[in-house]
Amino acid sequence: MKPALWLLPVLLVACTSEPRPRPPGVLFVSVEQQSAWVRNFNPVFTGAGARWPTRAGVYECMELFIPSTGQWTPWLATGHAWSEDHRTLRFTLREGVRWSDGKPFTAEDVAFTFQLLKKHAALDAGGVWRFLEDVRADGTHAVVFQFSRIYIPGFSELAHQPLIPRHVWEHVADPVTFTNPEPVGTGPFTQVTVFRNQVYELGRNPYYWQPGKPAVSALRFLAFPTNDQANLALVEGEVDWAGNFVPSVDRTFVSRDPAHHSRWFPLFGSTVFLYPNTTRPPLDDVRVRKALSMALDRERLVDIAMYGYTRPADATALNDSYTGWRDAEAANGAWVRHDEEAANRLMDEAGLERGPDGMRLMPDGTPLELEIEVVGGWSDWVRAGQVLARDLRKLGVNAHLKTYEFGAWYARLQKGEFQLAISWSLDGPTPYTFYKWLLSPRTVRPVGEVAAANWHRYGDAEADALLTRFETESSPEVQKELMAGVQRRFSETAPAIPLFPNPSWGEASSRRFTGFPSAQNPYARLSPHAEPDSLLVLTALAPREP
Repeated sequence: MKPALWLLPVLLVACTSEPRPRPPGVLFVSVEQQSAWVRNFNPVFTGAGARWPTRAGVYECMELFIPSTGQWTPWLATGHAWSEDHRTLRFTLREGVRWSDGKPFTAEDVAFTFQLLKKHAALDAGGVWRFLEDVRADGTHAVVFQFSRIYIPGFSELAHQPLIPRHVWEHVADPVTFTNPEPVGTGPFTQVTVFRNQVYELGRNPYYWQPGKPAVSALRFLAFPTNDQANLALVEGEVDWAGNFVPSVDRTFVSRDPAHHSRWFPLFGSTVFLYPNTTRPPLDDVRVRKALSMALDRERLVDIAMYGYTRPADATALNDSYTGWRDAEAANGAWVRHDEEAANRLMDEAGLERGPDGMRLMPDGTPLELEIEVVGGWSDWVRAGQVLARDLRKLGVNAHLKTYEFGAWYARLQKGEFQLAISWSLDGPTPYTFYKWLLSPRTVRPVGEVAAANWHRYGDAEADALLTRFETESSPEVQKELMAGVQRRFSETAPAIPLFPNPSWGEASSRRFTGFPSAQNPYARLSPHAEPDSLLVLTALAPREP
């Protein structure tokens, strides 16, 4: 990837200069590509565009699931217990935790958080009140969740929910639009010490519950509108921890200082899809979706757009954290393999014949034109979109790439106001969450209404029946049988077009800080994008001793 011409002088400096003096103990992080910062630390409305690390750093949850270890870690709760009938779940809360204003964290805060989600449906992105009947404090350090039905996967939704202080949020008139400019949390970094358009800084929580932590004195964030600018800052030594796509990372970053520079890109990130809006013909036809998929040369895609950091997706679309769940029969689906002849045959069967110029026509004779939407500053996805557009044009589809600023792109995605869009998936401790948001009719929202996922607006009753059975099943063997059936149904219906598992992008410089995770010490994912892993990393890092 070549930098923009105006960046070349900066690149020359980056390649020759030593890192400039830095404030001691301040960790510089690059995790969001933004041209300017908006002061938003709302942890309960996922559509608010809150600053990192609001949901796992300023605020915290009861327990953490870490994909790199496959284990749950107690956090604000020290443990939990199910009732025998799996209709009641009780969390025991950690004692001695205080909010960053010094007031005690109690079970009333947990109960209040979930009651707020009930009162304001827009906050309940995970749909917890579809399976909850009641939440109540049981004394000061226990909270009891009463389920309206057996729903074992609900544990992760409850355990991962960021918790807020009742004494602050009960006075907030509209928690959906509230930007929470002065956050009060239990996390390691809660003090907004600097906030300007191009930079903000978070200082330590003076009452943090882990003695001696965090060892890092502050987090600092500079605004980088694009990957290119963020990567230059990383190479130059202005950034200590990043979650960026870096072309030729071993040559451009790691080899410049092998003793201190590291990267770890395990394929534990969400799967990257080309989402078709299935409410729009001809994308509502499975033959067309499979034809578009077979037109794509994924080997070429991952080589050109992703520099070989990943692999082509198989027909289950599962990333490598779900290896033990993958069904071999479903994974072998032909519709994710490059086959131009088969793709053309399916387009013909769907009635999308070629016109005199060789381009496909809709049944009414109008040209078939499709826009692929992507975030303008995300250079890897922009390149991916360019490769996809070229492949689809070979199929006779007049495909074009359309780039947007992140906020506009995400709003269009959430509301279903697109034709094709490149985006991520939602994941959880099991593939249940992944497939629920791909296949369940219960997650489908009308076009124009904000959806947490299922942006392609697709529901399949047969897959949903298997997912519903999974919700009440505690046997690991039966769970895997049910999930194999879901995978096969995904492969049959092709509701979204999987491209590749996204690497968990993570780069670090240990010149000033130690304790970063790695393949040799995988206590968490290195990517700062990975939540709630970031809580483990932020509390493990320490300034390097002189």
